[in-house]
Amino acid sequence: MNKFALIGHPLGHSMSPLIHEKLFALSGLKDTSYELIDIAPEDISDSRKLLEGLRGLNVTIPHKQAVIRLVDELADSAQRYNSVNCISNEGGRLTGYNTDCDGFLRSAELLPIGGNVAILGCGGVGRMIAIEVARHGGNITLAVIPQDIKNAQLLMAEILAKCSGASVRIADIASLDGSYDLLINATPVGMYPKVEACAVSDKVIENSLSVFDVIYNPKETLLMKKARAMGKTAVGGASMLVYQAVKAHEIWYGGSFAAEDISKIITAVEDAVDSMNK
Repeated sequence: MNKFALIGHPLGHSMSPLIHEKLFALSGLKDTSYELIDIAPEDISDSRKLLEGLRGLNVTIPHKQAVIRLVDELADSAQRYNSVNCISNEGGRLTGYNTDCDGFLRSAELLPIGGNVAILGCGGVGRMIAIEVARHGGNITLAVIPQDIKNAQLLMAEILAKCSGASVRIADIASLDGSYDLLINATPVGMYPKVEACAVSDKVIENSLSVFDVIYNPKETLLMKKARAMGKTAVGGASMLVYQAVKAHEIWYGGSFAAEDISKIITAVEDAVDSMNK
């Protein structure tokens, strides 16, 4: 039996079993299981043995940094963000990866991330997205609330250190102006159950050619609804969630998947979210 799992704390309702079981089925893998394992923060340092008993695993909050000292090696992606959300076990040797960046890049591959990009928020996912956009030549505006200006300044310094010649500026999200090729929401504004919230004004959306929202619940945020009503391309967070899982399967056993099959899984996740909210 090949055992896989998601570790984190607390683990409420998760889409991970749905996504990974469908990916295992597409690969034709038999004798596999995927479970949720809740590990309290005070217990993670003693969990190496548990990890060694798994063929592969995903890692979520609050363990993405704590597991670093439990693995034998870090892939470039994990080193770049000092964060691990995927671990492979090759004969007892544990390697940590960050597939969140792959999830973002693959779900946004038809979006202009190399253009003028406004990123709302500078937290964990906002930081990763900002660095990836900088690595792909985008001109970045970090739009944040006043309380996050200092964090935005730290992120700007990190971007400039990692991406020589990067273009980064900081703006107050409430007074954001200018025109953008891509507007990215990396805040929780608009997440279920507060679905009537939108992080920016209609004018900002009008002045943006396309929108990416990291939120996957609801499947269509108010920001996305407004953008689509204006005739703009809008991509939601379900695709990012699925594609980071796809990357994990490629790492774990060399999984390979057709684009149309991945699209069906994204739709299944969106349908599951809809059902969960009813």
